[in-house]
Amino acid sequence: MSQASVDEPKTSNRVRFELELEFVQALANPYYLHSLAQQGILNQPAFVNYLQYLLYWKEKEYARFIQYPHALHHLELLQHTQFRSEIAKDEWREFLNQKQFDHWRTWFVSCRSPPYFNETR
Repeated sequence: MSQASVDEPKTSNRVRFELELEFVQALANPYYLHSLAQQGILNQPAFVNYLQYLLYWKEKEYARFIQYPHALHHLELLQHTQFRSEIAKDEWREFLNQKQFDHWRTWFVSCRSPPYFNETR
């Protein structure tokens, strides 16, 4: 067996991993979800099945590669028909975007502020 034939599956698995990782992370963007919904992509049975398949990213050995944790939360929400239809509405996109912003704003402060900043002198 040549080295090229050994490397071929490894390379294709890496490419697939990177593509799926990039796609899952894109799900963190409410505007992207809104765009998919408006195009009718979120209603296609094959795409719904693909979203269900992607749930393996929630497992510890894969989740550690996710840089945008909201992606996993949105992936979970996308499993529900009601969310897939509601995200097509502008007000839902804005609601989700605001909730995400609020989370990041408060999380950043609580995780980054040294304890002595919170003390009164």
